[in-house]
Amino acid sequence: MGHPLVEPYDQGMLDVGDGHLVHWEVSGNPDGLPAVTVHGGPGGSSSPGTRRLFDPARYRLVQFDQRGCGRSTPHASDPAADLRHNTTGHLLADMERLREHLGVDRWLLFGNSWGSTLGLAYAQRHPQRVSAIVLVGVTMSRRCEIDWLYRGVGRFFPEQWRRFVDAVPAADRPAIAPGRGSAAELLAAYARLLEHPDAQVRQRAAVAWLTWEDAVVSLEPHGTPDIYRDQPPDDQVAFARLCAHYFSHGAWLDDDALLRDAHRLAGIPGVLVHGRFDLGAPLETPWSLARAWPDAELIVVDDSGHTGSDALRGHLRAALDRFAPVSPAG
Repeated sequence: MGHPLVEPYDQGMLDVGDGHLVHWEVSGNPDGLPAVTVHGGPGGSSSPGTRRLFDPARYRLVQFDQRGCGRSTPHASDPAADLRHNTTGHLLADMERLREHLGVDRWLLFGNSWGSTLGLAYAQRHPQRVSAIVLVGVTMSRRCEIDWLYRGVGRFFPEQWRRFVDAVPAADRPAIAPGRGSAAELLAAYARLLEHPDAQVRQRAAVAWLTWEDAVVSLEPHGTPDIYRDQPPDDQVAFARLCAHYFSHGAWLDDDALLRDAHRLAGIPGVLVHGRFDLGAPLETPWSLARAWPDAELIVVDDSGHTGSDALRGHLRAALDRFAPVSPAG
């Protein structure tokens, strides 16, 4: 189900400075409503399947891979890739540079999971450049959310969480439990492991990280088993390394900043689509955001978790169809 899957009609590598090249591609109608997708992770990549949410006759769809992942270079799987210039601020600047490079004045912003955090930060910094916002699997990367994902939700998966912790060498292993302590030391320990000069050490740490991510979504009624581990080894390492890098630094966002500054989104229509069974990103996050952003509509999908369902994707298509004109001239 969904709109036809079309191939990009333009693509390239944008030099964003600091030695980084960001891969981008554009599909759909060159005269359609501009839209940009912001992928999850950190450390994921743009997906061809996302295009099926957008009517190719009505949208000019921009997709890009964030610094260090996907087809962007240098790739974070390489320990020589310096992450000093890979922060939330750098990613926001990359998005603006890409918008200017493509000659877009305003675009609809679509964000998934971590992409909703990055998308909200972009919209709050550049509200005049955003025509509408559609978010799914909504996160704001607050300290409490990060701690929940890498510690608190271990109450539901104690055996898997213990293996996640025990994959860290004993000397670096923090004395925490699902019900006490903080995940901060654990995330920092993983960040060090994922920069280790030994490729086997990096790979083992990445697999342990992704195994935990898969455990968190394993109870979803329409989920995809092993969705995080089911990627090539280099992408596994890049995903885990960038997640650990960002979340061990609180995503370089003041805690509660995106909720505190939701007033900057006033006048921008938004739709927040969230699965009720999303254990990794509990519903309280989009619920709080919708209360602080009166122009946003919250849609809760009862048969879905973080990885989605047919019903959830149907709500996304309906929201995107609503925001696009019936025809480019309409």
